[in-house]
Amino acid sequence: MIKGNTEGVRNSLLERLERLYDMELPRDEFLPETMLTILVRATQELGREMMVYVSRDGAVLEIAIGDAATVSLPERSLRRNPDRLSGIRCIHTHPGGDCRLSDVDVQALRMLRFDAMCAVGVADDRATGICAAFLGELEYGVLSVRVRGPVKPGRIPQQLWLHEIETSETLVNKAVKEAGFQETAERVLLVGIESEESLDELAALTDTAGGMVMERVLQKRLRPDPATVIGSGKAAELGLLCQASSIDLAIFDDELTAAQNRNLEEALGVRVIDRTGLILDIFAKRARTYEGKLQVELAQLKYQLPRLQGLGTALSRLGGGIGTRGPGESKLESDRRHARRRVYELETALKDLTRQRELRRQRRDKQQETVVALVGYTNAGKSTLLNALSGSDVYVEDKLFATLDPVLRRVELPENRSCVMVDTVGFIRKLPHELVEAFKSTLEEAVTADLIVVVSDASSPEYETQRRTVDEVLESLGAAGKPRLEALNKCDKLDIRPHAPGAVAISASTGAGLDELKAEIARRVAALRRRARVLVPYDEGAALAAIHRDGVVESEEYTASGVELVCLMDEAACRRIQKLMKHGTIEFS
Repeated sequence: MIKGNTEGVRNSLLERLERLYDMELPRDEFLPETMLTILVRATQELGREMMVYVSRDGAVLEIAIGDAATVSLPERSLRRNPDRLSGIRCIHTHPGGDCRLSDVDVQALRMLRFDAMCAVGVADDRATGICAAFLGELEYGVLSVRVRGPVKPGRIPQQLWLHEIETSETLVNKAVKEAGFQETAERVLLVGIESEESLDELAALTDTAGGMVMERVLQKRLRPDPATVIGSGKAAELGLLCQASSIDLAIFDDELTAAQNRNLEEALGVRVIDRTGLILDIFAKRARTYEGKLQVELAQLKYQLPRLQGLGTALSRLGGGIGTRGPGESKLESDRRHARRRVYELETALKDLTRQRELRRQRRDKQQETVVALVGYTNAGKSTLLNALSGSDVYVEDKLFATLDPVLRRVELPENRSCVMVDTVGFIRKLPHELVEAFKSTLEEAVTADLIVVVSDASSPEYETQRRTVDEVLESLGAAGKPRLEALNKCDKLDIRPHAPGAVAISASTGAGLDELKAEIARRVAALRRRARVLVPYDEGAALAAIHRDGVVESEEYTASGVELVCLMDEAACRRIQKLMKHGTIEFS
């Protein structure tokens, strides 16, 4: 099969090129004359680049047609191995007559570990010259490139250039074994269609995942292209950029469909993931507890399950009808069934853990413990603040999503008060729906807390956007109406703090403003629950149930007038219970 840009190419020419696959090329020739002739004629006839991959035993592995000046290199899983050469030499033509190797050619040689990269200049129905490049020894942290040529057709030093491949193999092995040369981080291309700020955040996520951002591309569009998000022309352009910059992975800032992902991988020639896939990878890397690992696996499966359907019904054997009958289910259906079964198992296990977490909450309620949840944008400094307030040593790192599992610590407050403070997972723009669903049991710590402290990075230029994101996530969790306190962190980096009425300016790293924050938390906590004596008539059972649900009952006595209780309730619970009672009374002590 001929790959690349075959649009408008006559079938007769395609058939002629297909015959190259059946040719038995001499193993002792670098570029046989017959192959050179076919490539030159096709290049001149089409006005496009031609490319072939040839193995060391002389087999033609791949044939592709490019545009007027370029041809992308199809990805082959056999080619890349950091310890050795690929065993494949790439031979391609340059319309216009220039046989010199381009930067794209050289970078592709390094990235794909070709045995050799050979360029043939074509003009006026003939080959004007031939150049070949081979990998050499390690220089300044990269493999050097040894260029041979240009030479005229018929003057190719066939044996010498084959010997150059053996020399390259020796030099690359030496660089790997003796110099310890290895690629420690994936080279990443970032692609977005929204804003530079969103790409900045994607770059921070990539850094957290251990990738190295080499290129960034922002393609502003009114609406995403349904096939490739960025359009076919831009995708082809990025394919060349991936070759020139030795890109290993392309990360898109918006969620991709299965079809878009497949189309982009084909166009760019590298692995492609989206923002959701990147965040899931970070969560998988950072999950430490049993519950955290279960939640990450559940989120990954829910993300992957719809993408298993990308091949449609072509592989189905369960639909019935002509052409669908067979000995068993397809691999696709087997994968779906396994994934759904595992999702059920994970959800069951997480429900058990949720019940255990609920029992712990009930125990804290009986002990009259006040729970304060730290929430906020990822990397706002929540864990640093928890350490500063509690004197603990919660793991802290200047990376996104350093904390995944909820951490509870006791914090002493003024006026002989105390609270249990919970550090929760950070929020982020475009937080994947699968993560919100999977981490719902963890995020419930914020929903059920008595007081929410919203920690913001006041020094971030994206402060306003991040603050809106936190509000949106809290609302989606059903915690929009919970009592909250604003804490503007990292104010030591600012001359003027953001306008936020009622907020406390702090610096968790220097300790500035922490006493004021503790005092404000103590004041809010004191106002949350008040001791009340409640008389509930016997015919108003709904109010009695609400008191047990929303308050902490200290004593309960059955009298002639009804049930008399002494309990602790916050103001919101009191208002709800007063609405439920028609004849009962509430007296605060």
